[in-house]
Amino acid sequence: MANQIKRKVNDLQSELIYKTELIKYAGKVPVLEERDRKIVDALKTEGAYVTSLEELGISTTSTLLKASDEHLSGMLSVNQTGKTERLPQIYTMTDFPEFSQWGKEKRLLSIIENYIGLPIAFHGVHLRKDFPNENQFGTLLWHKDSEDRRIIKIIIYLTDVEEHHGPFEYIPLSLTSAPSLNYYRLYYKLWRSNYVGINDEQVQEIIPKKYWKSCPGPAGTVIFVDPRRALHHGTLRTQDRSALFFVYTANPPQRPELCTQYWDDTFPKPQVLCKN
Repeated sequence: MANQIKRKVNDLQSELIYKTELIKYAGKVPVLEERDRKIVDALKTEGAYVTSLEELGISTTSTLLKASDEHLSGMLSVNQTGKTERLPQIYTMTDFPEFSQWGKEKRLLSIIENYIGLPIAFHGVHLRKDFPNENQFGTLLWHKDSEDRRIIKIIIYLTDVEEHHGPFEYIPLSLTSAPSLNYYRLYYKLWRSNYVGINDEQVQEIIPKKYWKSCPGPAGTVIFVDPRRALHHGTLRTQDRSALFFVYTANPPQRPELCTQYWDDTFPKPQVLCKN
């Protein structure tokens, strides 16, 4: 009991410090153009915003895509015949300047800093290839990420993603935020799963499927999402899907131990650098 009380007190102190830091930093965030303010506003109200590389118009995009194609071609299709759970193939690309330079573009950092409301940390980039699966497990289950109180992931589709490729899917914050009953019902189900995730049937008991937001799109589709606040998952697929994932939190994040996977040896790093 004493440990529980101590933990609660520490949590409350941590939240008070966090709220105080938000107030102190509010006047220091970069000024945004109207087009970028729309992204921040959507993240705050819906939890996600869908755009494209073309609309973003970032100067280093062509270099990023060239490097992505080269490394993606080296990702051999893994023979997982007979397996009921086909794990994704993930490369950590953070050490490659073609990827990190795009992720550190000033305009992107300004958008993210305005949303998070504190100095930010860019943790890294994953190049990810997901394979067909018939059953929900891992990130195919509905879940929330845990690295920080607010997180931004920028997802870039490297191939066309239609329904059979398993597009990213989320539920708008307007349907799941506290203090609504939906929030507590979903939180309870996630808690019962030990925060591993819940399946479509469990979610549909609370939020009808017609309200779920699927995000198919052509190659070059970009999704800004806060995976801490927005309940989300990758949908079941019958064909491969390839994408980049850029990850940002406050600096420092609430749980830094969960952020090391974006730069350490949790996932392999390609051995050959892209040719100029």
